Amino acid sequence: MEMINAIGRRKASVARVYLTKGDGRISVNGKDYKEYFPQIHIQGAITEPFITVNLESNLYNLNVNVDGGGYKGQAEATRMGISRALVKLNAEFRKPLKEKKLLTRDAREVERKKYGKPKARKSFQFSKR
Repeated sequence: MEMINAIGRRKASVARVYLTKGDGRISVNGKDYKEYFPQIHIQGAITEPFITVNLESNLYNLNVNVDGGGYKGQAEATRMGISRALVKLNAEFRKPLKEKKLLTRDAREVERKKYGKPKARKSFQFSKR
């Protein structure tokens, strides 16, 4: 195994994940993932695919390049990319990851603002007189 790469997307975020054999380092945009995502509940999203397939995350190094969106979208894009990389590593991992919906692309995007309205759907206050 040399290097397995996969792409994960969520909202406006795109994460490119590179999986190699190593000592368990996960780096996101050149920083440790705990430094890049300081929120603990977000860090759990990054390691969730490894927990789902009962795989020691210290067997592989992950190098992630993530771009666009906010920290939550970036974390979920990274989670999807890691899941896809694990499926490329071992096809038996597909079933447990699919059951937890880690391989499903969440297609919800922000709706565009319409003219004549302050936001996408919100209207100005109606006055009869």
